[in-house]
Amino acid sequence: MATLYVENVPDDLYEALRKRAHSQRRSIAAEVLLLLEQNIPTKKTLKARREFLKKLEELRFTPSPAPGPFPSTEEMIREDRKR
Repeated sequence: MATLYVENVPDDLYEALRKRAHSQRRSIAAEVLLLLEQNIPTKKTLKARREFLKKLEELRFTPSPAPGPFPSTEEMIREDRKR
């Protein structure tokens, strides 16, 4: 596993990170690692996102099913207006 060192972190940013880690009962290193995992997508994550978007596109362009035994929206509105 790689090691990452960060220098010249602004004091206010470090203090915010320290407070966040403390409130979650984690070390600063654990909090930084969690933030990186949540915000930097890996190849696996990007692949899953692409597959998901592909499925959404397929659903988007799939024609809607034929009308079933239920009245259409227009028919329901007309019927309601007659009341």
